[in-house]
Amino acid sequence: MTLLETGHAYRCYLTVEELEAEREKARAEGRAIRSPWRERVHNDPDAPHVIRFKGPLDGETVIDDLVKGQIRFRNIDLDDLVLLRTDGAPTYNLAVVVDDHDMGVTHIIRGDDHVNNAARQTLIYQAFGWEVPAMSHIPLIHGPDGAKLSKRHGAQAVGEFADMGYLPEAMRNYLTRLGWGHGDAEIFSDAEAVSWFDVRDVVKSPARLDWAKLAFVNAHYIKEADNERLADLVRAIITRRGDTLSEDVDARLTSLVGLLKEGAKSTLDIAAALEFVAKTRPLALDDKSKGLLTDETRARLSRLADHLAPVAFEREPLEVAIREFAALEGVGVGKFGAALRGTLSGGAPAPDLATALTALGRDEALGRIRDAVG
Repeated sequence: MTLLETGHAYRCYLTVEELEAEREKARAEGRAIRSPWRERVHNDPDAPHVIRFKGPLDGETVIDDLVKGQIRFRNIDLDDLVLLRTDGAPTYNLAVVVDDHDMGVTHIIRGDDHVNNAARQTLIYQAFGWEVPAMSHIPLIHGPDGAKLSKRHGAQAVGEFADMGYLPEAMRNYLTRLGWGHGDAEIFSDAEAVSWFDVRDVVKSPARLDWAKLAFVNAHYIKEADNERLADLVRAIITRRGDTLSEDVDARLTSLVGLLKEGAKSTLDIAAALEFVAKTRPLALDDKSKGLLTDETRARLSRLADHLAPVAFEREPLEVAIREFAALEGVGVGKFGAALRGTLSGGAPAPDLATALTALGRDEALGRIRDAVG
């Protein structure tokens, strides 16, 4: 092995018990572990042993970190780390150095919990006579409470965020902006991020996961997304939870998604909004919706159904028609809006009135109103 031949590594024959005793001694003396085999030669070289790095005992190892700036480590404080285990398996620090060198890696970007490894790896690079890549250690993402991000803060794996209804482009945008920025730009394309990004602009302090900001970014990309693509994602959500869509709803799903994605913060929101569309007549109204249907309100909704019958069932014409009806009745939309929503959805989550009516279509919407008012 090259490092053994050049004197940058040595065979260490400490037993488990001896190593633990050396650890205790080093801890008590406030120093790094130094094996007595650093300067010894065993009379049986083939006896069980590990290969340790023989680091310098004086001077400093300096890391010119592109994010944190210059970081200095006293070599006396760096222990003689194990390079090869007893079975010959390489340890992490040796493996990544050799792997990165063989792949021609020029820049290393990783979490700042690896800063101490940077010093050890730099010494290994130097011992091999290899050029040390430029290193950048970026702060970790913390939860809203400022603590290191963990499972209790919610999803951690990318797949989990997908299951929560976040689009890939939204996650890329949000995570890129988390701890880095380009002026006041909150929304930007992948191409813009590539063009603008410089690791030197990454902030030094930990960023906090902001669920509200993530929802804002995701809502933007959902609004801009292709309706057919969103429809496929929504179908997958519905299938995953064991539900099915009627043939009519499934046939109209792409157009329905185009209506329901307005204001949605995730694809789960769209799937939830579809529940009211997928209900079959006659709807079973929840108690709140039933309580809103007074005799006066029933009569008013009956007149509203007649008023809406000749209107084109598109969002803007319906918005105008609802306002016109309220004016004719001499009341505000709020006087009948909640009851109308209840008759259309049965109490399930639903979008604004005009969107709900459009999503249902003329026959279904008017049928639900008339079912409810008797």
